[in-house]
Amino acid sequence: MSVEFRSAVRADAREIARLFQISSEGASDYIWSQIAEPGQDLLDVGAIRYAREDVDFSYQNCLIAEAEGKVIGMLHSYVMRYDPFAEPVTDPVLAPYATMEIPDTLYISSLALHEGWRNQGLGKQFLAYAYDRANRLGLNGLSLIDYAANTGARRFYERHGFRIVDTCQITPHPMIRVTGEAYLMYRP
Repeated sequence: MSVEFRSAVRADAREIARLFQISSEGASDYIWSQIAEPGQDLLDVGAIRYAREDVDFSYQNCLIAEAEGKVIGMLHSYVMRYDPFAEPVTDPVLAPYATMEIPDTLYISSLALHEGWRNQGLGKQFLAYAYDRANRLGLNGLSLIDYAANTGARRFYERHGFRIVDTCQITPHPMIRVTGEAYLMYRP
């Protein structure tokens, strides 16, 4: 079955949010729970978030993989810039990640594939696209955060030139499905 890669469109926002739920190990649901209205479905919050334009967390920063007209995976990435005026992160669950940034890189915030589409070389194709995009933008490589518990993903990224450059301790929370350490990984 052939897989096509394409830029995301606003109509993909709900599927992008669903794929973020897969890749984030509960972190996206936690973030969305902080901004949800009482009783609002978290997937709806995520879909609204990714339907926005001209912000980092937008469908505009997604590459979609599609087979037979269905979204099977996505890569979400945006330019990580140093912001001297950024408000300090005080949320105890998110604060450990606040310093885990490498300015002037293309930050991969999510690379996710639905079950049945993994281990078929699609992740490698997504990374090639990200690397090309970083080069076109004149950036200093790629960066991402991965969980130590996700050993398969870490091995995948290491095989593709990433190395661990920083770590932080994950703050336990019932919505977060992993514990232990998180890694900041970088590929020049």
